[in-house]
Amino acid sequence: MKTVTVNASKTYDIHIGGGLLASLGQEAARLGKASKACIVSDSTVWPLYGAAASERLLDAGFTVCSYVFPAGEASKNGQTFLDLLNCLAGNRLTRSDLLVALGGGVVGDLGGFAAACYLRGIRFIQVPTTLLAAVDSSVGGKTAIDLPAGKNLAGAFYQPSLVLCDTQALRTLPRSVFLEGCAEIIKYGMLYDPDLFAHLEDRGPDFHREAVIGRCVELKRDVVAQDEFDTGLRMKLNLGHTFGHGVEAASGFALSHGAAVAIGMAMITRAAVHRGICDPQAGDRLLALLERFGLPTGTDCAPEVLFTNALSDKKRSGGQVNLIVPRSIGDCIILPVPAEDVRVWIEEGL
Repeated sequence: MKTVTVNASKTYDIHIGGGLLASLGQEAARLGKASKACIVSDSTVWPLYGAAASERLLDAGFTVCSYVFPAGEASKNGQTFLDLLNCLAGNRLTRSDLLVALGGGVVGDLGGFAAACYLRGIRFIQVPTTLLAAVDSSVGGKTAIDLPAGKNLAGAFYQPSLVLCDTQALRTLPRSVFLEGCAEIIKYGMLYDPDLFAHLEDRGPDFHREAVIGRCVELKRDVVAQDEFDTGLRMKLNLGHTFGHGVEAASGFALSHGAAVAIGMAMITRAAVHRGICDPQAGDRLLALLERFGLPTGTDCAPEVLFTNALSDKKRSGGQVNLIVPRSIGDCIILPVPAEDVRVWIEEGL
């Protein structure tokens, strides 16, 4: 097992290893006084791991309730959020009790936001069951729901009290879902770590699970420690996201987040190479690595549609959009771009 400690507004541990779900009850009990735990999960994950999570919490002396919603991004909305809050209230959870987010990024985002808001904040544990959630959304305290106007537009920065990443859960992922999560791992290599990038080139999807997840979590830990509230260096973690969210929204969220991020990284890198900002060899290596992992590198979406979605993205600041632009493997910059110029970047990236 590998443990990474995050020092932010709250200090907490991230445990990474096989079989960690079995320790959920004892780890939850160590957090302090609590008598009830509400497990939040979705219709895909609950049948796989809901019973085991409940049993471990019951064995540790918790009274357990659950809230299970239909799997998918479409459920990360205001109505589901309110239904979850009413579930917590109906089960009379107090400020000393716990919420356990058992699932992927949608579960973690929704459950974390509910934990931040219910009684003005209760403790919660992230138990990510997808690769994407393990290396990204479960770490760092970003919680949110989607609004009709865009993705993740209502939320809060609210750190978990513990993250338990059981790598055995990755075995039940459909191959396509596992590979989509690899887009975020490739992102970390492109942003910060040439050695990680080279390991992925060497091993492909057969990379060392615990070591690579642990390295990605360490990289995010370091960024969060410096910029918890996403006003500076943490913006780099949005590599591929501004254009990727545009593609994702244009598909009506039928396209997965990981696939959208892969397309967004490919687009911004092609545009950077076109402008002489990025080393062409680095661009070729990124595209080749994405393709090796079976990830998409292009879209048929019209530039105007992507441009409109990019301007509604929450990363816009006044009349500017902060683009994360690669220069080489492990070296990316934050580049403020006038909003009206983003369309040209999109055209160059397609």
